[in-house]
Amino acid sequence: MEIRIESLLGGAEHATGVVAIIDVFRAFSTAAVALASGASRIIMVSGVEEALALRASGVGQLVMGEVEGRAPADFDFGNSPLEASQIDVRGKTIIQRTSAGTRGITAASRAQRLYAASLVTAKATAKCMLAANPEHITLVAMGKNALERTDEDELCALHLRNLLQGRPGDANAVRQVIRAGGEAARFYDVSRPYLHPEDLEIALDIDRYDFAIRVQSEDGRPVARMERIG
Repeated sequence: MEIRIESLLGGAEHATGVVAIIDVFRAFSTAAVALASGASRIIMVSGVEEALALRASGVGQLVMGEVEGRAPADFDFGNSPLEASQIDVRGKTIIQRTSAGTRGITAASRAQRLYAASLVTAKATAKCMLAANPEHITLVAMGKNALERTDEDELCALHLRNLLQGRPGDANAVRQVIRAGGEAARFYDVSRPYLHPEDLEIALDIDRYDFAIRVQSEDGRPVARMERIG
């Protein structure tokens, strides 16, 4: 089994085999919270106008996500695990647009099997990826705005590789290195109230959930749902 680690939008475009698109801060931590809170599915899109148009057409009921970290006008809530935990999403279809994670999902057209990954679903994601008996796995760390590498996504990729290769990894070490980096400090910046300290705590709660986020094409759109293996 070959495992490659790639980064940013170019990495997503070239990813092959069983693919995990990684966005820890905060897209796929938020998606995991929404699914755990009862959302039926999440349609992942690359553009703001597309997201709003899908809601207007009745395809989904709620729109979540961000541009430059903030929820755009007319979105129901932002790219926040905390906010996703506070809204009634039970049985609803959510449309998600973010600057890195969902753009990576829509760009990963060469994937044979696709997952939206973060630390909160790490062990379950590795288990589901291995269940496909893959010859090739690509782990794509999406980084900041899909243009700049970040500690949390790169370390999540390394942690996933450990798990895929049968090693337990070191969750505490992963958390400590991420907390020491510059991205973590943003969540305590009072000038950016849309970044909640609780978002950081949730995103670093490694293996918080026992499911992976599987993304499959439905009506030509990438749609995410829970996946569990035994």
